[in-house]
This record gives sequence, C-alpha cells and structure tokens, in this order.
Amino acid sequence: MKRSLRILAAAALALAVVAGGMIFYLFVMSRGRTPPIVDSEGRVVPGSITSLETHLLGGAEQWVLIRGRDSTNPVLLFLHGGPGMPAMYLAHAFQRELERDFLVVHWDRRGAGKSFDAAAPRESLTVRRTLEDTYELTRSLRRYFGRPRIYLVGHSWGSYLGLLAVREHPEYYAAFIGVGQVAGDSAQLAATQREFLARHTGKAADATRFASSTGAVGASEDDLFRYGGELYGKTSFRPLLVTGLRAPEYTLLDAWNVRRGASVLLRQMKYDVEPRPYGGEIAEADVPVFFVLGRHDYVTPSQLAASYLDRLQAPLKGVTWFERSAHFPFFEEPERFRTELVRIRDTVALFWAEREPPDSVGRPPMARR
Repeated sequence: MKRSLRILAAAALALAVVAGGMIFYLFVMSRGRTPPIVDSEGRVVPGSITSLETHLLGGAEQWVLIRGRDSTNPVLLFLHGGPGMPAMYLAHAFQRELERDFLVVHWDRRGAGKSFDAAAPRESLTVRRTLEDTYELTRSLRRYFGRPRIYLVGHSWGSYLGLLAVREHPEYYAAFIGVGQVAGDSAQLAATQREFLARHTGKAADATRFASSTGAVGASEDDLFRYGGELYGKTSFRPLLVTGLRAPEYTLLDAWNVRRGASVLLRQMKYDVEPRPYGGEIAEADVPVFFVLGRHDYVTPSQLAASYLDRLQAPLKGVTWFERSAHFPFFEEPERFRTELVRIRDTVALFWAEREPPDSVGRPPMARR
C-alpha cells in the first residue's frame, strides 16, 4: 500500500513538473516576440514589417510594436487608454486585417504594460512628459518611414492625449481618430452613468459609487461591466483578460504588470496640462477629426462625445456609430473597425492631396536602440 502511494505521489510530481514546464514555455520562453506576417503558404510576406523593440523616449526605455504587410502604407500610431491600460496585448485579436492597410504602431507608454518599471521615478508620470514622449516617437516614425504626417488613434484616456497632441503639433498628423472619446464634464459623466445604472437596476444609482479614492468621478468598472457598458453583451473583464493572456508579445510577467501599471498610473498621473479630462474641452483642431463610437459605451459615454464633435471646429470631421459595441469597438467589431479606418484613410488622402504633396515612399523600419 505504501509503495503504491509512493508511486502515485511520484507520478503526480512528474505530471506537475511537466505541466509547470509547459506553462513556463508557453507563457515565458515562447513569449515576448511578435510573429512574422506570412502568406497563405506560410512564407514571410516580402516588404512586411514586424518589430517589437524598446525605444528610448524622454530618457526611459519604452516598448513599441510595429506591424504591417507593406512598408509603404500609412503609419497609424495607437494611443492606449487608462492612462495605464495598454492595447498592445489585444493587438493580435483585432488588427491582423488592419495590417494590410496600415503600419500599425502600438506603444506601451512609460509605466504601462511591458514598459512598467517599479523603480521608475513617479515625478515623470505627468501629462506633459507623456506628450513629449508622444512627439518624440512621432518624429521617429515620420523620419524612419519617410512620412510627413501619420495617423493618430486615441482610445479612451488616449483620446484625451491625442487631442492635446494634435492641438500642439498639427503638422505631425494626417488625422485624429477618437475611439471611446473622452468628452463632456464631470457632472455630465456622472449624470449619464447614473441614468445608465438606474435603467438597468430599476432604482436610482447610489451617489457614493461615483467617487473613487483617487477623487475620480464616475461609476465603478464593476458596475459598467455588469450591465454591458464596457463590453457589449459581456458582464466582466474576462474576455479582455483571456485575450491578453494569449498575446505573443507579452510574457507572463508583462501580463502581470498590466494591472500593476494601470494602478500606479491611475493614482500617480499628474495633470499639468489644461484642459484636464472632464474639466474642459479643446475647441478646435487643425487636422481632420473622426470619432468611432460604440453605441453602448458608458465608460466614456458616446452621446457626450457626439455632442462634443458638433461643437469642435475642424477642417473635416465625422462620426461613425458601432451598434454592437461599447467601449472597445476595435476589439468588439474588428472587421468593421478596419473598414472604417480604410474609409477614413481614403477620405483624408483626398483632403491632403489638395493641400500638400503626397507622402514619400516608405523607408526601412525603425533602427534598434
């Protein structure tokens, strides 16, 4: 009997070691790199670009992912939300077709995702420093790919950052595309979210839910997820979590650092540029502006964004509604998102063709640092 128990214990230990080895390989050894872009026969597409490297921005090493099937395509820089919630870990789930039409650039900003550094000085976590990092990366992309202008996409908090960027440096950007656009003031945000919760719970929302320990105004993410205001038809963060764990660009440590970075940046970000989120609005932009809005988004309520776009002065602007999306249209309806961005690209190309010479041809990918 004792011998049988020892054999079973040894077998269980062996299985645990094998399982641990497989997990280590799947989430550590085989991760942290981006796969090549291949054709239907598995051959690397000539002229394609797949780069996952650190770049020194504002004196800090920060991770940048660049993927595209054709180096002569327009460059599209994606500014993630949060301020510390990266989008790079979702890229594999929504952008593969988009890579046919753009050189898609994801950047984990200082403190976020792959760029999380527990020892980094907290005084560098400011909106001004983040803007300067944005401009430095933008200039690098313009220089290495030979583009006078690039497309800028901002999601959620990144849409706040993106509008600040095009206000200060419109000469860098072909267009700004706001997804889950931050708009309105804090009172409008709270009132819209209260109405949303009351509609789903059948009772007035408790006002105590609308003030966090950081002083931020708004409903809790748990409430928004529970009633489909963050992911349409879903009730939790789980679809994003499961998708993120499958990201080839992320190791297990990177995935762990997503939550750590999001928490640090939410608490530590210093707002030294006006306006602040929900504390005012930018009145005009000198580049075309388009909003991509999920009909069911109550994280950054879409009706507030649509109303803001009516007031915003821009040489060309438009809004597209995604009827089966909430806060993540690019993730919830990826095929439609790609179609919409191609339409915007074609519209913007005609706009600039009447004003500036066409883009020069692409150049080799960004040099390693």
